[in-house]
Amino acid sequence: MMYQSSLRTSGIIIIGNEILSGRTQDLNSRYLAQRLLSIGIIVNEIRTIPDSKDQIIDSVNELRNKYTFVFTSGGIGPTHDDITAECIASAFDVDLPVNKEAKILLKNYYIEKNIKLNNSRLRMARIPKGAVMIPNPISVAPGFQIKNVFVLAGVPNIFQAMVENIIKILEVEISIKSKTITVNKAEGDIAEKLSIIASNYPNVSIGSYPFENGLIKGTNIVISHHDEKLIKEIAKFTEKLK
Repeated sequence: MMYQSSLRTSGIIIIGNEILSGRTQDLNSRYLAQRLLSIGIIVNEIRTIPDSKDQIIDSVNELRNKYTFVFTSGGIGPTHDDITAECIASAFDVDLPVNKEAKILLKNYYIEKNIKLNNSRLRMARIPKGAVMIPNPISVAPGFQIKNVFVLAGVPNIFQAMVENIIKILEVEISIKSKTITVNKAEGDIAEKLSIIASNYPNVSIGSYPFENGLIKGTNIVISHHDEKLIKEIAKFTEKLK
């Protein structure tokens, strides 16, 4: 069980039939969640959806109105099923032109590799009107940001490179610290008292996670906040649950 805090919030949307089929493992959400937490942004939801226009549009519109930031992964490559860019444009009701700067980047990149910039590859230069590019230092084809939505590549090393550029944009406002208290009691035995503690600290993220170790049933209580003194204060109360 998680007691929510008032810190900056976010949702992650992992897009791709290959993820849902099990052909490809999602490595991106874990990496992004850890990097966001380091700058004070809590990940409230991770959603995996197929390459479906309706589902992408609906998910983006729902989450961007629900959280401070939304991050998508996948669907901005050169193939026919890479439809994320057009879905984002539809979600914001804006045009999706070929971005001149992105086209130049791709043209120069492919000239160096002696590869033709065909229409399929040119799809990666489409950026919704009003969006700004997120640099891609690996294969040049950019991601983009439109309002509070960040659209990133699905390939893990490219995704991670884009994330590092995003972290610079979002700035390090507050780093989050965490402390884990292990209580050798079942979650149901401490839930009522833990709920009281959490209600007294509404701006602190307090999570309880049950575990079994042989015959022992216990609960790990994770306290997360930017103020270490406050964490220690709450920890004293949770220690009494043992």
